[in-house]
Amino acid sequence: MSDTVLLDTSEGVATITLNRPEALNSLTVELKETLLASVQHVAADPTVRAVVLTGAGRGFSAGQDLREHAESLAAGDPAPLDTVHRHFNPLLLAVTTMPKPVVAAVNGTAAGAGASLAFAADFRIAADGAKFLLAFANVGLALDSGASWTLPRLIGHARATAMALLAEPVTASAALEMGLVNAVVPDDRVQAAAHELAARLAAGPTAAYAAIKEQLAFSATHPLAAALEKEGELQVRVGRTEDHRRATEAFLRKERPTFTGH
Repeated sequence: MSDTVLLDTSEGVATITLNRPEALNSLTVELKETLLASVQHVAADPTVRAVVLTGAGRGFSAGQDLREHAESLAAGDPAPLDTVHRHFNPLLLAVTTMPKPVVAAVNGTAAGAGASLAFAADFRIAADGAKFLLAFANVGLALDSGASWTLPRLIGHARATAMALLAEPVTASAALEMGLVNAVVPDDRVQAAAHELAARLAAGPTAAYAAIKEQLAFSATHPLAAALEKEGELQVRVGRTEDHRRATEAFLRKERPTFTGH
């Protein structure tokens, strides 16, 4: 594995850290491939029950590495944006379909595909000094990395349009007001706050969380009747888990349940 991404697992929480701090964790081919492999690894690891996604240094991610991209254009690459299909699309699908909760600890600027990566998480904890910037229009490009799907669902069509077309930075406090982030904390608390939330989720009913995530994603693109069918299907599935049986028994005894993730 490349050192452009760090992976640490402790007590059910996997921390994935983008590790190019000298370049604000901009996304090279090497980093994107390593990040995808890391996400796929923790998704399949049964000991991981929650994930923290963050960046090293003073930024979350500045998005696509434009130096690498410019070199590709100068070399006459016939498909300079093939990275969307090869890297960004698989990566964003892997994050959004992760069968366990994902918390983005946005420790600084999240721009372009870096912002999209944060939008794909289930929770976003932002540092006071964090900023979100959809910079695609500034370099004459359309949205990618799932932003056209995730952002309107987070903040609504009108605000998403303004962020995408005006390409102006959104501060952490403004992001909190519009519902783009779940919490804003002091800069030196963002990692701790994200890990506290992840630890809480890691102690929860992992199978139920996975089913809820699947239900929400399904209902976003299906009518009510189909959503009801999906609810019934997944409720039967999680109703057979040990966590459900034990939690029901604990409820009847007026005790706090202990979840194992199974």
